Amino acid sequence: MAPEHRSFAPHLTRRRLLAAGAATAGAVLAGSAGTSAAAAAVTEKTQPTVIHLPNGFRPEGITIGGGPYAYLGSLGDGSIYRADLRTGAGGIISAGPGTPSVGLKLDHQGRLFVAGRGQGARVVDARTGEVLASYVLTTATPTFANDVFLTPRTAWFTDSFQPALYALPLGRHGELPDADDVVRITLSGDWSQVSGEVVNANGITATPDGSALLVVQSGVGGLHRVNPRTGVTRLVDLGDAAPLTNGDGLLLSGRTLYVVQNRQNAIDVFRLAADGRSGVFQRRVTDPLFDVPTTVAAYKGRLYLPNARFTTTPTPQTTYDVILVPA
Repeated sequence: MAPEHRSFAPHLTRRRLLAAGAATAGAVLAGSAGTSAAAAAVTEKTQPTVIHLPNGFRPEGITIGGGPYAYLGSLGDGSIYRADLRTGAGGIISAGPGTPSVGLKLDHQGRLFVAGRGQGARVVDARTGEVLASYVLTTATPTFANDVFLTPRTAWFTDSFQPALYALPLGRHGELPDADDVVRITLSGDWSQVSGEVVNANGITATPDGSALLVVQSGVGGLHRVNPRTGVTRLVDLGDAAPLTNGDGLLLSGRTLYVVQNRQNAIDVFRLAADGRSGVFQRRVTDPLFDVPTTVAAYKGRLYLPNARFTTTPTPQTTYDVILVPA
């Protein structure tokens, strides 16, 4: 059966989404399990507030696990870069396939799930750089696998050019699915797809109670609550704070939602209802060093955002950075 016509995987239940929401929220900002005593002793004074990436790297996605390392994907050749948050030093851990790497997330087994724009998705071993699996998410065109969100039993991918989410169902112990096990969930309800190569679905996370997914629709600035079984969406009531113009990466910590608005050079922070149906604007985070930040990850009470610099023509000499701001 073709991936586009599979029914929703029966094991992706509300119970597992609840567990996933709790696990994700706990891991996102805590980041202390398994870190060394030396890492714990790092102070704000010694930690770099700007991490320099290789010239011409063109970052977009960022993810941070329990240790003091950030992983970033290149929009240029798809390489994966690892940066030490304590020193700012880093290097390429996985050479790219020559096609873009966009959003990425690290799981507890040290595997990076990477959205590959028009090339679907792949899973990379963060220790060795080995590509463990590759997936064609859809045969529809155009397609733009943009961002990814992980629960213990599912890897969720957004498609900016198609009104759909794609789910990779994981085994009980995190086993990767076969290539033909991709599940397509068509978005409906309040979702109104802008046709063509316009960025629609972008950042993705879960509601605080784990009962649903949250997806930002960049072009129109809407934040949608998505039923993961049916794909039916409802706009989240954000009051006067809507729309989220150029909404990009999402980060959930407890009931706090961080929404990166890339060309606004800002992060809007909301306090969400537990079920994610509404949210109250708390504050806007900006920094003079922001230069079209796209996504956000957190470690020890700090936020890390890569400057994608979309308003700057990329060259092999163009400089790129990761900017640190307080959470």
